[in-house]
Amino acid sequence: MKPIRLLTAEIGGGSDYTARLIAQPMSESLGQSIVIDNRPGGVIIGELAAKANNDGYTLLLYSGSLWQMPYMRERVQYNIKQFTPIIFVSASPLIAVVHPSVPVKSIPELINLAKTKPGILNYASGPLGAAPHLAGELFKYLARVDIVHIPFKGVGLAVNEVISGRVQLMFTSVGAGVPQIKNGRLRALAVTSPEPSKLLPELPTVASAGLPGFEAGSNNGFFAPAGTARSIILRLNQIANKAMEKNEIQDKFFNVGMELIGGPPERFTKLIQEDSARTGKLIQAARIRAE
Repeated sequence: MKPIRLLTAEIGGGSDYTARLIAQPMSESLGQSIVIDNRPGGVIIGELAAKANNDGYTLLLYSGSLWQMPYMRERVQYNIKQFTPIIFVSASPLIAVVHPSVPVKSIPELINLAKTKPGILNYASGPLGAAPHLAGELFKYLARVDIVHIPFKGVGLAVNEVISGRVQLMFTSVGAGVPQIKNGRLRALAVTSPEPSKLLPELPTVASAGLPGFEAGSNNGFFAPAGTARSIILRLNQIANKAMEKNEIQDKFFNVGMELIGGPPERFTKLIQEDSARTGKLIQAARIRAE
């Protein structure tokens, strides 16, 4: 029995972390090895997965960038209809953070500072089109502020630039941000989820702190190429749900600020439809590009 290839993003990101935690118990249940194939950028892995055989031996685990990217690029060689959702694995908010030297302690104060100094503040992000980039651009659009975007190849590099003070702020993942917040290298202002994070319950949401309707974060899930047999989709869904029920898996996800979701394939399909409609309109209205 040949191994299953699991395409996902570059090493160190939320999708990669999710893939590595879930793949091992799934492999044990299947009695079949799952080989993680890391590739840079959602466009590349999206195109690879869309062109793969629909025999169940090539899967994709990726974030909302998969269905959001076509709104941000003129040329993308795939669309969400070329994939069959298997399971909604995890949801994770981002944290709005600033370097301690930035004289703000809340979202309203950050907005006021940005408005008094247009084009002076910088925000860092990982790759174009990923959740931290999208959050930053939505913040600029909804707050009507001029903040300069500085992208980096990975979230870790972006966090280091904010820690150094060379960049003033960013929207970082909980896993990358919490250790730096606790040691005082970053100051947290708010979380981007609709509800406060269980890991940082003292932080308000961006929406409640001054930007109603603001919502951003990373939603990770499994996909197969369109046309994959329903029996394969259901089998993989069953195995993934079983892996997510393990206490040790739940603890590892919670410790990096990820909420496990699970459920049938239809739940993931509904999330994609709803998020695509909501976020797509904002991306187009804000003219967010990831070329």
